[in-house]
Order: sequence, then C-alpha cells, then structure tokens
Amino acid sequence: MSVSDSMNEARRTVVLTGASRGIGHATVKRFSAAGWRVITCSRQPFSDKCPWPMGPEDHIQVDLSDPETIDVAVSEIRERLETDGSKLHALINNAAISPKDTGGGRLDSLTTPMDLWRMVFQVNFFAPIMLARGLVEELKAADGSIVNVTSIAGMRVHPFAGTAYATSKAALASLTREMAADFGPFGIRVNAIAPGEIDTSILSPGTERLIEQIPLRRLGQPDEVAETIFFLCNAPSSYVTGAEIHINGGQHV
Repeated sequence: MSVSDSMNEARRTVVLTGASRGIGHATVKRFSAAGWRVITCSRQPFSDKCPWPMGPEDHIQVDLSDPETIDVAVSEIRERLETDGSKLHALINNAAISPKDTGGGRLDSLTTPMDLWRMVFQVNFFAPIMLARGLVEELKAADGSIVNVTSIAGMRVHPFAGTAYATSKAALASLTREMAADFGPFGIRVNAIAPGEIDTSILSPGTERLIEQIPLRRLGQPDEVAETIFFLCNAPSSYVTGAEIHINGGQHV
C-alpha cells in the first residue's frame, strides 16, 4: 500500500447537506478541523466564504426538492467516495426549509398551500431517507453514522415555525427511530439532534422574547450543536442509536 493509499484509508469522510450557514457551517468547520474529508451538498454553488480545505472540489450542487437531482447527487457522491475505499463514515441530514407567508409570518395548517407542504416534506423528510438509502453500501463499509437534524418545533407548537416545517420535523424524528431499527443490523447508527433557539442569521424576528422561557436564559450557539453532532459520529457514542438529543437549554421541559 502506498503512502497516499494509507492516508486515504485512515481519512474519515462525512457528507453534509445545508452547509452554507448556521449549524451546517459550524458543523463542517468542526469536522474539517478534526481532519475529516467533508463533502457538502446544497442548492447553491460553493462559496468562497467557506474556509475548509478542498471545499470547491468536494461540493455538490443539488436541489433537494427535486427527487431526480437527488438521484444524480447520490451517484456523484458514490463515485467520489471511491477514492476513500467507497466508505462513508457519517451522513448528516441538516438541510431544511421553513417557508413563511408573503409578509414573513407563520403559515399554519389552514393557510399552508398543499404544493408548499409537499415541497417542505420533500426537502425535510424524503431527502434524508433518499440519501441514506442511496449511500447505504458506503455507510455499511465504514460502520457509519447518520444524524438527522430535527427541531424543537417537532415536539411543540412554535410561535414562528410553520405547520409544514413542524410536522416534517416530527416525522423525521419518528423516521430516525425506524431507521435505527432497520440500519442497525448493518452496523449503521442513526440518531437525531433537535435544536431549539440557536443564534444564527436565520432566526425569526422576536426570538429574543423567548429567552425568558428558556431555563438557561440564553440562545444556543452553532458550535454547541456542531459538537453534539460530532460526538454522535465518533467512538464515544458507539452504543448510541435511535436517540434524539435535545439542544435547547431546557426549553422543552
């Protein structure tokens, strides 16, 4: 085995959707700092504001609302993983959409158009299982880990998150348990993290009013979420599967 082959064999690889901002951005930086190869997926081209190495070469532009482009992306990911022995150590399903009405307000179960509801479920719910099923052989080969990003909105009615978003995240939490049972016999662990109010640029106006309802009396930081995701993809969590970890400062209690 050559030196380059040995390095490739030792290098761990993660695929992450929704890397361009917030939690996704912090998560890519955490894995990259630990020496992982990071393959990012988003509907935007790679941004020069992303500081991790090999970013442009390991970025795949894909529209998760279009099932056909997901199939194309899976094929491209599998081809790229051949250089790492066709092994995928982690898949992080982070990308999601939460549409608002024309005035920026919350869309409830009476006002959400059905076509919009279907799009939200395609991105937030169907895309994660499509990616996991498409990359299952590579995950098997690495005893890999899947982390689905759900939300506190999937557990309780939220003042800003719309109904389609909330129900898609509740469904993803349930899917996580089903996947843990189905993927477990192949050595693949499947968990979820459910963030609450995290201090990112996509927070809704008025979120600061929720702080007094949070036991820790502060917003969470993207780095705190990224650390939990990193934990779920590494050896210290090797017997954890089917779990949904709440990262919300006690907001759910």
